[in-house]
Amino acid sequence: MEQNNKEKESIDVSGALKEVKSGVKFQGRQYSPYPFQPKIIQWIIKYSGGLVKNPKQAAYFLLGFIVLAIVISLFLFFGGEKAEIKALPGQRIIYPPDEPPRLQQPVK
Repeated sequence: MEQNNKEKESIDVSGALKEVKSGVKFQGRQYSPYPFQPKIIQWIIKYSGGLVKNPKQAAYFLLGFIVLAIVISLFLFFGGEKAEIKALPGQRIIYPPDEPPRLQQPVK
């Protein structure tokens, strides 16, 4: 019976939590939420002039830059005008197979 009465007694643990919070001190290396940052991310944060503040923003900036570069490359590759070869008056352009186009030699 005595044992049941002891189990029913309330146990005060509020003081123990205060001791744990104030008594724990970390020694050694402190860890950041971003343990490894690639050099390009560090470079973007450093040279952005304060516009990019953390690695997540730097990654979005880098992704946007890559997409923009691909779009511009595709535009230049597929959207450019075709080169047109024009001959001087009185000359003709011939297109031999498996050779580049050239001017026909004038007949003398």
